Amino acid sequence: MKEAREKSIDQASQEMLVVAARAGLETAWDRLEKQKPQCGFGEAGLCCRNCNMGPCRIDPFGEGPSKGVCGATADIMVARNLLRSIAAGAAAHSDHGRDAAKTFLLLSQGKAPSYQVRDSAKMQRLMDEYGVQSQIALAEAVMAEFGKQDGPIQFTRRAPKKRQELWQKLGIDPRGIDREIVEIMHRTHIGVDNDYVHLILQGLRASIADGWGGSMIATEIQDVMFGTPKPVRSQVNLGVLDEDKVNVIIHGHEPILSEMIVAAASDPELLRLAEAQGAAGINVAGMCCTGNELLMRHGVPTAGNFLQQELAVATGAVEAIVVDVQCIMPALGALAGCYHTKFISTSPKAKFPGAIHMEFHEESAYETAKDIVKAAVLNYANRNPAKVRIPDVKSDAMVGFSVEAIVEALGGTLDPLLEAIKSGAVRGIGAVVGCNNPKIKHDYGHVNLVKELIKNNVLVVTTGCNAIACAKEGLLLPEAADLAGEGLKGVCKALGVPPVLHMGSCVDISRILVAAAAIANALGVDISDLPAAGAAPEWMSEKAVSIGAYVVSSGVYTVLGTVPPVLGSPEVAGLLTEGAASVVGASFAVEPEPIQAARLMIDHIDSQRKKLGL
Repeated sequence: MKEAREKSIDQASQEMLVVAARAGLETAWDRLEKQKPQCGFGEAGLCCRNCNMGPCRIDPFGEGPSKGVCGATADIMVARNLLRSIAAGAAAHSDHGRDAAKTFLLLSQGKAPSYQVRDSAKMQRLMDEYGVQSQIALAEAVMAEFGKQDGPIQFTRRAPKKRQELWQKLGIDPRGIDREIVEIMHRTHIGVDNDYVHLILQGLRASIADGWGGSMIATEIQDVMFGTPKPVRSQVNLGVLDEDKVNVIIHGHEPILSEMIVAAASDPELLRLAEAQGAAGINVAGMCCTGNELLMRHGVPTAGNFLQQELAVATGAVEAIVVDVQCIMPALGALAGCYHTKFISTSPKAKFPGAIHMEFHEESAYETAKDIVKAAVLNYANRNPAKVRIPDVKSDAMVGFSVEAIVEALGGTLDPLLEAIKSGAVRGIGAVVGCNNPKIKHDYGHVNLVKELIKNNVLVVTTGCNAIACAKEGLLLPEAADLAGEGLKGVCKALGVPPVLHMGSCVDISRILVAAAAIANALGVDISDLPAAGAAPEWMSEKAVSIGAYVVSSGVYTVLGTVPPVLGSPEVAGLLTEGAASVVGASFAVEPEPIQAARLMIDHIDSQRKKLGL
């Protein structure tokens, strides 16, 4: 238990880490330990395998090679590696958006009968924004954003005018989502772009295409099809698994599948089948970002965040873990083989060792979802009661604060929030997002940074794994206002909202961008002028690299809790942490200690308040 406490602050995870260790099961923490010491060249960004003259490396201490075989310096190598991470991250989130747009197009064509428009008012607003007169025209216009060659991407026009003009001046106003990702891959090919500043600017352009393009498309179109989130109460952590029911975990990122699984789990035919198998019903629980999607729209409980996926299987109570794309550990196949759990993959893009592949297509969505849930129900009889260990740990949470829901909570206008910021009752806004990373004690960075911010009257908005960490800690409840400073506490109690607002999954950072733009426009300033800051305390994925780049490109100072692989080039590191402020009005900082990270954010917020005369 002592070792478990060193790995996670979450009680349910600690309990399951002990269970896993006693059973001889390997987890992400064990695999990290076996990787040590990790490659120093890779950590510094000083290794390159972009051509077959390599792989090359550069010695940061000057005792070995100072250039790659082609002559690439440390600056070139680090910048190219960073850009390729941005390209992969932008591709992942934007492909999510493409799948949502494709489903909406099929729905509009009458080819996806399982889906429907649930927010027609939002669809009309999008039609007005795009200047089209019909649902099918909107669907076609949204799909066209991915293949555009000359821009602009429609949603980038939501940014304040000053921000748009800055992007145009710098040549980083994106022309099309796919075009910018492809151009990164071209520029980082051997013998193309070898100016690190020029390279970084293209990385920013591709990231903007992600944040204000692909990710925002995913958020908006999912709202149209599945409903725009409103505040709802639910529960979070491994204790949401039910010993008496068929447990189905939905893991991944795209609600195109998970929406259908939720519907199928309520099918009377399958409920009767579950009863015939001796189960009390069918219990669907989320994991990671698709869990956030279900949580905020339907109140479906979430079993945990990224580092809990293996621990959920180790409870021995999961009949099926159903996955689509992103943040799914390939280790799940072998682990599921130690239990009765079926590991079911569904995406044409993603297969996993040890998984049963039940491919999902929009045209027959509900039928496939029923087949998947039926497989889980029939597997209930194979559960070994002697192996079942569900931690009795779960927390209540209030979730689902879309921009529309926040405005509604404020009485239909942003004015109360603006007045609270002007008066100092709300010192500023902190956007805290991102993954888990076993290099950092699980949830420690997330929870402690957020607690320090609200204690200092900073209203926190959150998405992704941070949101789940905060939910487990009870920070997504109105009662958590008692942990806030007096000013923020008063605002939260008056409105009946938590001091930490759950805004959804990782693609829903686009909601934060929309909110920031609306506040900036209301104040007549750019986003970079706002008393606001961002943080990713435990980030690990390439998606997070793209997110960080587009948040900074949008003008938000951002603190990272794990070090990106750029320290091998003092020039690139300096550009990102200092030079970027004079170019895009914001920059990165790196601070692993969460209290110190919060202090950096608060100091920035205070400096912005002073500049605005607040």
